[in-house]
Amino acid sequence: MQLEQQQRQHLQQLLQLGEEENLFRTEVNSLKAELDRLGTEKADFARQGPVSRERINNIRRTTSQHMSLSWQTIPHVTVFDKADITELEELRQRFKGKAEAAGGKLTITAMMLKLVASALRAFPKLNASLDTQNNQVVTKHYYHVGVAADTDRGLVVPVVRDVDRKNMIQLAAELVSLARKARDGKLTPDEMQGGTFTITNLGGLGIGFFTPIVNFPQVAILGLGRAVMEPVWLEDEFQPRLMLPLSLSFDHRLVDGADGARFLRWIVDAIEQPLLIALEG
Repeated sequence: MQLEQQQRQHLQQLLQLGEEENLFRTEVNSLKAELDRLGTEKADFARQGPVSRERINNIRRTTSQHMSLSWQTIPHVTVFDKADITELEELRQRFKGKAEAAGGKLTITAMMLKLVASALRAFPKLNASLDTQNNQVVTKHYYHVGVAADTDRGLVVPVVRDVDRKNMIQLAAELVSLARKARDGKLTPDEMQGGTFTITNLGGLGIGFFTPIVNFPQVAILGLGRAVMEPVWLEDEFQPRLMLPLSLSFDHRLVDGADGARFLRWIVDAIEQPLLIALEG
């Protein structure tokens, strides 16, 4: 075991050197393959007791590969905050009938799409990607937001395109359509590509704060938790307020901690002024 650990450390050092010195891609890939082999040596689990096996489906395999790439490539930092969505929820209740008439469902996620697009316009660094090969930052001047969806077959991330050009009712309808396709396994490759930012919501599962993994090659992802009524000190007294946990993970190679904090704080401030969202549609 100690020898294997030494081998792994040595290979990791070689891999780092190879990438820094721009060795041939085949050599770098060979080193990565050897690291993978050391990390996944076959274990005889059946020696310990009964086991069962099932083949990994395409979605799970793709998710596994993509998550590994994201985690190994991106130095993650996550910052947390809470937003008072009491007024936002009142706004949602007021307009949900219009969304239903258009075939949609006005959820907090649908409303956050519009808000996130505005935040990305104000903070373009979080709507970018790193081109390490050419030593460049690629800033995108379009706003395609992915929304993580839990399905029976695994995690998929359909993309809502041109979020900044659509109103909340249109976004709510499109989100319902994409969610239905995701559940039925009918999403096309185009509907899962081209995202510039991702939103993931675990609130429906009762989760508060969490640390979402950035969807490479994007540089940030926003996690929404379960909104809970809490006592908040306002105007010289405690008042019941609906508080939404927010978790922002970002790529620290491009986004500094202060940038991430300002972005998340901008979102919190915007959530707590829902009239601005209503005026934007």
